[in-house]
Amino acid sequence: MEANQTRTPPHVAAPAATRLGWIGVGVMGRSMAGRLLDAGFSLTLFSRRRESAAALLDRGAAWADSPRDVAAASDVVFTMVGHPGDVRAVVLGPEGALAGLAPGGVLVDHTTSAPELAEEIATTASGRDTWALGGRRGGP
Repeated sequence: MEANQTRTPPHVAAPAATRLGWIGVGVMGRSMAGRLLDAGFSLTLFSRRRESAAALLDRGAAWADSPRDVAAASDVVFTMVGHPGDVRAVVLGPEGALAGLAPGGVLVDHTTSAPELAEEIATTASGRDTWALGGRRGGP
């Protein structure tokens, strides 16, 4: 944890300067990703089923073939997938987001998951000079 305290945090996100990625565009993810498009951000997507992303792609989002490719095209990556095993695969797997996220990048996981997994992700991210946050979802 001390290593995180000495690192410089990322800058504030802005539509003209920050590339966003979204992994998992089911019912909740699709709506949240759509809000980012509404705000003017560029958005790169991945989901298990491309047809889940069709409406967002029609609105200008870009498709990536893997979570790693999403991260490689993004400064900040959001995940919202079904279960902790899904989180492990899309974040920590060989084709996962952390494998493609550049130093200084940020990963925000919105999935309801296990605290131990969140700690593992944070430790792995820190070792790659990236940031990992758990983002609570809620509200309309």
